[in-house]
Amino acid sequence: MATTSTPEVVMSSSWQDELAGLQARVTKQGSAVRQLKKDGAEAEQIAQAVKALQELKIAASTMQAAHDSDDKFDRKAFDDLVLRKMFVIPSFEIHGGVKGLFDLGPPACALKAAMIDIWRKHFVLTESMLEMECTCLTPEVVLKTSGHVDRFTDLMVKDPETGECFRADKLLEDAIDNLLEKEPSMPLAEQEDHLRIQRQADAFTPAELDELLAKYGCKPPSGADYSPAFPFNLMFRTSIGPEGTAVGYLRPETAQGLFVNFRRLLDANAQKMPFAAAQIGLGFRNEIAPRAGLLRVREFCMAEIEHFVDPKDKDHVNFNAVAGKNLVLFGRDDQLGSGKTKTMSTGDAVAQGLINNQTLAYFMARTQLFMERIGMDPARLRFRQHLTTEMAHYAADCWDLEIQSSYGWVECVGHADRACYDLAVHSKATKTSMLATKKLDTPVMIEFAKIKFDRKLLGQVFKKDQRAVSGALEQLAEDWTDFEPIATALEADGVTSVDGFEIKKEMLTWTKTTKKVHEIKFTPSVIEPSFGMGRVLYSLLEHSFYQRDTEDQRCVMGFRPEVAPHKCAVLPISSNPEMNAVVDEIAADLMDSDLSTRVDKSTASLGRRYARADEIGVPFAVTVDFDTLKDGSVTLRERDSCVQIRLPKDEVTNLIFQFVHRKMTWEQATQKYPIVTVAEEGEVATSAAAGPTQVVNTGRGRFHRPTK
Repeated sequence: MATTSTPEVVMSSSWQDELAGLQARVTKQGSAVRQLKKDGAEAEQIAQAVKALQELKIAASTMQAAHDSDDKFDRKAFDDLVLRKMFVIPSFEIHGGVKGLFDLGPPACALKAAMIDIWRKHFVLTESMLEMECTCLTPEVVLKTSGHVDRFTDLMVKDPETGECFRADKLLEDAIDNLLEKEPSMPLAEQEDHLRIQRQADAFTPAELDELLAKYGCKPPSGADYSPAFPFNLMFRTSIGPEGTAVGYLRPETAQGLFVNFRRLLDANAQKMPFAAAQIGLGFRNEIAPRAGLLRVREFCMAEIEHFVDPKDKDHVNFNAVAGKNLVLFGRDDQLGSGKTKTMSTGDAVAQGLINNQTLAYFMARTQLFMERIGMDPARLRFRQHLTTEMAHYAADCWDLEIQSSYGWVECVGHADRACYDLAVHSKATKTSMLATKKLDTPVMIEFAKIKFDRKLLGQVFKKDQRAVSGALEQLAEDWTDFEPIATALEADGVTSVDGFEIKKEMLTWTKTTKKVHEIKFTPSVIEPSFGMGRVLYSLLEHSFYQRDTEDQRCVMGFRPEVAPHKCAVLPISSNPEMNAVVDEIAADLMDSDLSTRVDKSTASLGRRYARADEIGVPFAVTVDFDTLKDGSVTLRERDSCVQIRLPKDEVTNLIFQFVHRKMTWEQATQKYPIVTVAEEGEVATSAAAGPTQVVNTGRGRFHRPTK
């Protein structure tokens, strides 16, 4: 375990400290409001808490807006580049487009493919995971069991003139906010009546919402009356088969396909635990109001891992390899307190109980390493812990990797310890065993309940559910710790409930006893890292974008060679046929080594062609000039430094291959090959080559080369 160290506070400047404090107070007050509503507090108490929350939000947003001018990110230039170079474009653009749907152009398609390839190597291959590809079309019963059918339903209304849809409860909430803002002198009692309605907005029936929207004068943009409210499910519903009787959905996540295949995956892993399964694929969510580009869309690529583990032993065999890795952590206490993040090692975070267990911390560290590998700015990465009011009742701990972009901190990867919930609900619904087995090195004595049923009475009461009831009781009886609450309730009250069935004392008898066991059966816990690859892709675009500090502020995508859509550009200095033949030869050799290559033989100036390559993130450019025809040497330019070296053309492919596969750095290459320092439009610059140099005249101008 790593040595405990004092956590380092990340923020330092005074206004940032003050903003962090305000944001922490907003988080704390928001949590307090949720808890008051959950506890059924007095309306006046809730109203005061909500008012305090709104005041804090205004103060925080005002302070943030005052410093937004300090942001050097040029969104206009970025958006123009992304669209102009066809990284991302609106789907069906010539037909007017559809909100929340985007197409990836050639450079983004290659960038995404490289990201996924690295993800697969970093996680699936390195961790020996079992990868699956499950269908996107999912039967309703699966998503009903998982809870998605119920959780993804909202009440909607339509503008009858335009067909535009709106979320009904949000319209009501906004209408009440606008009313209270327009009439600040409204009597407190009347304000409270409105706020009481607002707090219950998501609990009204469709008919009640229709009445309230009319009462508050809510109108769509067209000025007509809204349509009656109706249930709207955020999943895309369809029918399976020509009869139209089998309901299905486009999956909102990839995980369910892995959960329902758990038994087969366990067999494929030779019954060994723990193990992980992974899947990369599309998810679909019919967003009401898509926004923020690729950050909130209706179709998105996900990469999910389901790590199945003994719920009583969540240590990870490889944890020591990442125990010293520092992460920026934003724990729930800090969110409700100082508002500042802390930097500490994963080992310390687990030892101090900040992160619940080793396996969860292990995947958080591995996620951080993946992000750094593809080129994310580590200074703009943090892990935020879910507040207790945010987590599902069954979850043990949850951390989101958030990436800072021009839209603020955006959740891009979720890390959740989901306990045994997922396998348990599918097991219960299908009456299928989802148990794993752990063989013990030394047999142990365990306490269990030996039960005997009154089968006749069970049959009379439960009929076709008799087996489900007896099976549930028998499973609980395997461990006295699980059965003891049932026994206690039956002894005290004569009745209890198991899986929704009312069990009476006369239906069974039991005896507490012990037995020696050589193996233990258990329902595995699931620890799930879930990557939104579209959000990661967008964040990488922002983190890679910059503008040169020149008069024309040329735009550059600073992708790392490993993920760059094109690894190298090959450019001739002129349209000489002999020179073009050498260009084709070098390009063919590069592509034979699976190095994506961009050839630009246009008549534009060399500097302009360099700029074109820079805009799509090409890290290296080979230039074939008149000296190439004499001595077989070429120049190789590095994108970010614009430094160039001279080397034999036959060594280009091997050098680029080493760059892409992280076997050599550019700094090492400049030590091996002479640097030529010619400005990109032909002006002579100072030579950085070591040793005596001589001025040489070529078709590119005059430059310094080492004296032979």
